[in-house]
Amino acid sequence: MNDLGSSILSTALLLFFLMDPLGNIPVLLSVLKGIPPKRQRFIIIRDLLIALVILIIFLFAGERILNFLHLQKESVTIAGGIILLIIGLRLIFPNQDGVMGKQPGGEPFIVPIAIPMIAGPSVLAMLMLLTQNSDDPIQNWLFALLLAWGTVAIILLCAPFFYKILRERGLHAIERLMGMILVMMAVQMLINGIKILF
Repeated sequence: MNDLGSSILSTALLLFFLMDPLGNIPVLLSVLKGIPPKRQRFIIIRDLLIALVILIIFLFAGERILNFLHLQKESVTIAGGIILLIIGLRLIFPNQDGVMGKQPGGEPFIVPIAIPMIAGPSVLAMLMLLTQNSDDPIQNWLFALLLAWGTVAIILLCAPFFYKILRERGLHAIERLMGMILVMMAVQMLINGIKILF
C-alpha cells in the first residue's frame, strides 16, 4: 500500500476510534429503549446524516476557524493530544455515566447521537487539526472521514446484533483496547507538538 493510502486509512482509523461506535452501543440502545424498531432506524439514520454534515463543515471550515481564533499549529497539536489522552483514559477507566457523561431522556434529536456520540468535540478538534497540520489535499481527509463515518453507521445500525454477540463484557473489552490505542496516539501527538515548540 502506498503512503497516501496508508495515511488515509490511519486517519480513518483514528476518527473511527474517536467516534467509538462499539463503546456507544449500550448508550445508543438505552437512549432508544421503548421506541419501535422502525422508528429507531429512522432516528439513527437521521442523526448519522446530521453528524456527517457537521463533520464536513468542520473539515472544510476548520482552518478558517483556527485562523479567526489566531491559534498556532503547535497549540492545536498539543490540545488535540490532551483531548485524545482524556478520551483514551475514559475508555480504559470508564465511569458509570460512560465516556460521554449523562445522557438526556426522551426520544433523541441531534443530542446525544449526532452530538456528542458521532460528532464529538474530540472528532471536531481532530478534523481541524488535520487541515491545519497537513499539506495533503482536503479530498484525502474527506475520503478518510467518509470511510470512518460509513463504518460507524454500519455498526450503529447493527447495534442490537452486535450487543447480542459481544454482550456488555465483550464491548467493554474492545472499548478498553481502543482506549489504549488512543492513549498511544495522544502521547505521540503531544511529543510532536512539544518538538515543534522547542
